[in-house]
Amino acid sequence: MPSTTPTPVTDRVILADANPPIALGALDGRYRRAVAPLVDHLSEGALNRERLHVEVEWLIHLTDQQVVPGAARLSENEKGYLRAIVSDFGAAGIAELAEIERQTVHDVKAVEYFIKRRIAAAPGVLGDATALPSVSELVHFSCTSEDINNLSYALMVQGAVRQVWLPTAEALVEQIADMAREHADVPMLSRTHGQPATPTTVGKELAVLAHRLRRQTRRIAGAEYLGKLNGATGTYGAHLAAVPGADWPAVSETFVEHLGLTWNPLTTQIESHDWQAELYADVARFNRILHNLATDVWTYISLGFFTQIPVPGATGSSTMPHKVNPIRFENAEANLEISNALLDTLGATLVTSRMQRDLTDSSTQRNIGTAFGHSLLAIDNVARGLTALAVSAPTLLDDLDHNWEVLGEAIQSAMRAAGVAGVAGMENPYERLKELTRGHRVTGPEMREFVGTLGLPADVTERLQAMTPATYTGIASTLVERYL
Repeated sequence: MPSTTPTPVTDRVILADANPPIALGALDGRYRRAVAPLVDHLSEGALNRERLHVEVEWLIHLTDQQVVPGAARLSENEKGYLRAIVSDFGAAGIAELAEIERQTVHDVKAVEYFIKRRIAAAPGVLGDATALPSVSELVHFSCTSEDINNLSYALMVQGAVRQVWLPTAEALVEQIADMAREHADVPMLSRTHGQPATPTTVGKELAVLAHRLRRQTRRIAGAEYLGKLNGATGTYGAHLAAVPGADWPAVSETFVEHLGLTWNPLTTQIESHDWQAELYADVARFNRILHNLATDVWTYISLGFFTQIPVPGATGSSTMPHKVNPIRFENAEANLEISNALLDTLGATLVTSRMQRDLTDSSTQRNIGTAFGHSLLAIDNVARGLTALAVSAPTLLDDLDHNWEVLGEAIQSAMRAAGVAGVAGMENPYERLKELTRGHRVTGPEMREFVGTLGLPADVTERLQAMTPATYTGIASTLVERYL
């Protein structure tokens, strides 16, 4: 009899030793294609590139403004050499920086030494007359690590939002808006509380979601990205001790604004991160509205209002050949929930720091890329899912035709108006329609016959008898055109 003892895990190949490495997380593995644009902004390599950028620009700023007496002014050629340290930073630089960090056991100090290596090598490139070696000690001058890190993270998040996440989100909103315009006149039975209700149009319902999402993208587009450079506890202590004659707040403000950020004048050792919490709350709200769209579309697919266009060669179910599953919207739901869990944690954690400094923010901020990655993946899934949808007009019309009772709202409202205008016999309109329609299926002929017995003015009777559930959509299509 064969053994049923499972093979011990210790006897398996150690996958962690695979070359190339096997991704631990889904974003760096299965879904890498969808989130790859974020790598250039929110990865560890991107963080170090921004650190290099901030350090180099701080050195250039100090020398340009002649803040430190005796410091040489740098030529454009020398500034170009320094900025090339940033622009040339790639795989080799990442490996070298990692080797330095193994010795320093400090990531920002490793960046300082990396730049100083390049400055020491400058005479070999620029000639012995270069002034760069004489200003080498202005690298990281009077800075605490958080001076560099807060600016680097602000630049990273700003770049990720403005160059990757926001354009992708806005493109999805426009895709939804285009669908709303295309289907503005297609009638659809509403379902308030899941029950048949006043008809609307497919386009109007999509327009509501597009309008909601667009409000959030506008808020996100207007976000502020704050930064500070004021030393170990925000007092400019080291700055003033080194150069007491400089207006250090002014130097700090002009530098932070030169980077394209908003200056924060009052901080502890850390920039307070309030702007991050504000931004992440807005992104999370966008995610939640998009989650609402995903669940609504999923429901419309289940009702047959939307059909999914099969992908040639694709499998919907491993056992049921007929199925085309709404996986794009289900995938989006899951990733939006993961993104929001991280964004909510980031927003809650980052606004608190014990007294002048603790390091909880350091570990927390390393998950910013993951939070945006799951959101970006969800946006990609919704966009692809919507592309594969078609509106089933016959199903929509059949659903409407089976629910003539929804016209009860229109008829009792017309009776109220007629009663106010002095027409006799219009008493208790709501109750009379309730008796006719509540819990009952009413056919078109039955509804028209009922309208004919009410004693309404002839023109009102004619208008109501001509009305069908499919035409009882108010100004839904006009709303799409006017407000979207």
